[in-house]
Amino acid sequence: MAGARGAAAAAASAGSSTSSGTPPPQEPGLGELLEEFSRTQYRAKDCSGTGGSRVERIEKRCLELFGRDYCYSVIQNLNGDICGHYPQHIVFLEYESSEKEKDTFQSTVQVSKLQDLVNRSKMARCRGRFVCPVILFKGKHICRSATLAGWGELYGRTGYNYIFSGGADDAWADAEDITEEDCALRSSDTHLFDKVRGYDIKLLRYLSVKYICDLMVENKKVKFGMNVTSSEKVDKAQRYADFTLLSIPYPGCEFFKEYKDRDYMAEGLIFNWKQDYVDAPLSIPEFLTCSLNIDWSQYQTWDLVQQTQNYLKLLLSIINSDDDSGLLVHCISGWDRTPLFISLLRLSLWADGLIHTSLKPAEVLYLTVAYDWFLFGHMLVDRLSKGEEIFFFCFNFLKHIISEEFSSLKTQRRKSLPARDSGFTLEDICMLRRKDRGSTTSLGSDFSLVMESSPGAAGSFTYEAIELVPAGAQTQAAWRKSHSSSPQSVLWNRPQPSEDRLPSHQGLIEAKSSSSSSSNHSDNFFRIGSSPLEVPKTRLAALSERETRLQEVRSAFLAAYSSTVGLRAVAPSPSGAIGGLLEQFVRGVGLRGTSSSTL
Repeated sequence: MAGARGAAAAAASAGSSTSSGTPPPQEPGLGELLEEFSRTQYRAKDCSGTGGSRVERIEKRCLELFGRDYCYSVIQNLNGDICGHYPQHIVFLEYESSEKEKDTFQSTVQVSKLQDLVNRSKMARCRGRFVCPVILFKGKHICRSATLAGWGELYGRTGYNYIFSGGADDAWADAEDITEEDCALRSSDTHLFDKVRGYDIKLLRYLSVKYICDLMVENKKVKFGMNVTSSEKVDKAQRYADFTLLSIPYPGCEFFKEYKDRDYMAEGLIFNWKQDYVDAPLSIPEFLTCSLNIDWSQYQTWDLVQQTQNYLKLLLSIINSDDDSGLLVHCISGWDRTPLFISLLRLSLWADGLIHTSLKPAEVLYLTVAYDWFLFGHMLVDRLSKGEEIFFFCFNFLKHIISEEFSSLKTQRRKSLPARDSGFTLEDICMLRRKDRGSTTSLGSDFSLVMESSPGAAGSFTYEAIELVPAGAQTQAAWRKSHSSSPQSVLWNRPQPSEDRLPSHQGLIEAKSSSSSSSNHSDNFFRIGSSPLEVPKTRLAALSERETRLQEVRSAFLAAYSSTVGLRAVAPSPSGAIGGLLEQFVRGVGLRGTSSSTL
């Protein structure tokens, strides 16, 4: 197997060559990262021994890559003291910087107070996965977290901490904060929720987060007949009414078993919205939808490609808006759907040259795999064993966001261009020809669409004050100081035309999965063979800078994945099925061609 893996890696590397014949540079540690990722789930408290040294190298590399373009502070999470599935060194990006500025770095945040606020707020979120900033864009923090903890988890964890800490409940931070009255009132839901969610709201405000995007398909997660999690959108006391709440239900990791079973074909794969547990409607404030030209009422007819594309467009439009507010994205636990969209946001903004500007494709790939997925606790081992390949979907999906309609430069260009008195130009006509890839059929299922013009009524509750100056305002000031006030001039590139979708979803759903079906209508690569693990060869047509950069990231991922996780995913089987799986992987890495083409 080792010899086969080495040959596969060589073939994959050769297959990832560009049209000029020069293979893209590879990140030396990416193979080791994927090996470790597919071996075990990251746990901050287990960073010792042989595995610990590998994890230390991974974390050190992440800090190095962040430091290329940013000055940052670190929230210490040694041994998982704050959260067991968050990095040991949580990066708090403060502002973009050059090499010269790093020598005179002055922090814009009081790390000790921020860490104290994090400790207080973590109880409000499922599994203690608190609101954590991970991307800095134009001075705005893009954050991730789990959803709100329900009373079952909250009482369970507070009771456990209280008993095993000798009565000094460290979940509430300082011992003097715990009074006899607090202990007596723990049977009161309102008091407990006011306290922990109050700290959560303080952290959100400190990070200047205004928009909260909830990817759950449920209002509350129910297990064994008990609500184990909640969400901001159903908070009875309206504590989060001052935030702009978006309910954008997206299928959980279980749905991606169907993606794998359909030969990794996302086109035509539509989630079943009629399932009993699905009770969260799409709910987006109207002022956020008017500029996107998307028919949101059809969301239950979208396939997985359309749904992911449209949600990404929504998130990009929010962070490109004129206000200075940050964004929070979360699902239930925050380690499947959340990293999917965080990773796509990071790579999309990087491809436009707007963040991580000094990182090469292999480097930004390493950073997002290591930091956004591995160090934030994605359970790749478990997901692979169940065939729930949302991790693979994320990077394979890059082929669907290469066009200029996903570019944030387009938004900046529109804002900076002066008004014109002339009629339509050729570029305008090209833009008008672009049509949304909406569905032409409907599943005919009933659904509820909620369009809101305001975030909701104001809540009326109080909580203790922590004297902290919002970091978002200071970050915004630092960003403005380092950027010119005059509009940035951007070349108007002719957008790449989108190809038409297949005429009917129904036909796609009823179609049998086959090796040839995994080729994609929006794929901009020549494919050799039929496996989704094939490393694409770029076509000869001229590519945009965004398209080239995302292609290189996807190629590097497929090469590394096929030579590590891909081959290792084949387990011994008494049946003859292993032959078909091995054949799939052999074709995927380019060791054997199809009947119509050979290498």
